Amino acid sequence: MQVIRYPHPVLKQACRPLKKVDAELVQIIREMFTLMYDTNGVGLAANQVGLPYRFFVMNQTGEAKHPEEEYVFLNPEITRGSGKPVLGEEGCLSFPKLYIEVPRAPKVTISAYNLQGEAVKMTFTGFAARIVQHEYDHLDGVSFFQRALPDDLETLDALDALEKQFKEEQASGVIPSNEEIQKELERLIKLRA
Repeated sequence: MQVIRYPHPVLKQACRPLKKVDAELVQIIREMFTLMYDTNGVGLAANQVGLPYRFFVMNQTGEAKHPEEEYVFLNPEITRGSGKPVLGEEGCLSFPKLYIEVPRAPKVTISAYNLQGEAVKMTFTGFAARIVQHEYDHLDGVSFFQRALPDDLETLDALDALEKQFKEEQASGVIPSNEEIQKELERLIKLRA
């Protein structure tokens, strides 16, 4: 398992609701937490690891030694955002070394299911609310730079560099073609969505 980087097609597509949760998915989620910690992240959406499903994991501490802060949100919906948007710097594991100021609501309420199949409704504020909104956007195919204030040259240069690297890796066969990627996504959708 690895973090998918921009401009991989799965990052631009809306994810599908999960219809099946099995032992394999539970194991995938455990691996996502491990990957998130190993890459110094605080949240990770399913499509960031190549899965076209509506779920994400988060731990605002970014540390495995705080399992009480681990959350898994299956088929989430942000039901409410409140407060005047606050600017804050965000990075993203799918956009290495790119940090951008993004306005986000300081408080959000999210409804979802946990791994036990129970409906949950939680409200987050501050940094945790920012993580929820960032990861939730991924599930709709929206990347954080699309929420930022008008693009600056540094951001555009960084995106161009990621696009160039991705195309080079596709040309050399390191990354499958967009057609092959789409076939795999369709297979995965039939499996659990």
